[in-house]
Amino acid sequence: MKVPIFQVDAFTQEVLSGNPAAVCPLSEWLPDDRMQSIARENNLSETAFIVKKEEGVYDLRWFTPTTEVELCGHATLASSYVIWDCLDDRSTTIEFDTLSGRLKAGRQDGMIALQFPEAPLDACPEPPGELTEGLGATPVEVFAVGPGNRLYSYLAVFESSDAVCNLAPNFEALKRLGEICIIATAPGGGVDFVSRFFAPRFGIDEDPVTGSAHCALVPFWAERLGKKRLHARQVSARGGELFCERRPDGIVIAGHAVLYMEGVLTI
Repeated sequence: MKVPIFQVDAFTQEVLSGNPAAVCPLSEWLPDDRMQSIARENNLSETAFIVKKEEGVYDLRWFTPTTEVELCGHATLASSYVIWDCLDDRSTTIEFDTLSGRLKAGRQDGMIALQFPEAPLDACPEPPGELTEGLGATPVEVFAVGPGNRLYSYLAVFESSDAVCNLAPNFEALKRLGEICIIATAPGGGVDFVSRFFAPRFGIDEDPVTGSAHCALVPFWAERLGKKRLHARQVSARGGELFCERRPDGIVIAGHAVLYMEGVLTI
């Protein structure tokens, strides 16, 4: 069986930077274990699979090397790029049916803009010791990210961008938090805010650029800075830029994407 594959660097204008995602267009779904095996073989933070329903409307699923996830920003950006620039879909907007509901992508100032939901935040006055041990530094504030009691991330706030850049995490300690991701963030660094993202229990020690993390970061910094439009940078080794806006119906995360590779899988 032949499956087309595209590898796209997201949230960047230059190849070999930003966050690489694989995108596999399918005529129908493969078995879940086969898609998981492809993602493991690709060994990228995310492999996206898309199935066209009609012009401009697609089913979309995302897999890390170890598991399927409910939301991924950079692989949605990459999928949008592939649909428009490689598959020649002429729709002005793209709608994706996903585990997180229907998501939309459009064009904005030469970029691809994603409409995502906000993620709720709750103060966490007594964060677990594994968090501080794993980050190797003590944040000034910690918030729990997730709806209700369903915690899926910690948001650790630091005083400066240098503090976030200089983090040297102990990933074995962070794994003891369970299936929880960690977002480290701070103001400044020539942008409104910076961040890093760690998810060792999902097979991703550090994700280069994480669109989904900005579902929590954008409302947090919009309130903290008193701004609706925010320029963000993820300060991983590869790095990436995001142009964000908080709106009454959610957030918009915009960025560039470039094609690195295209080919065919033989499975």
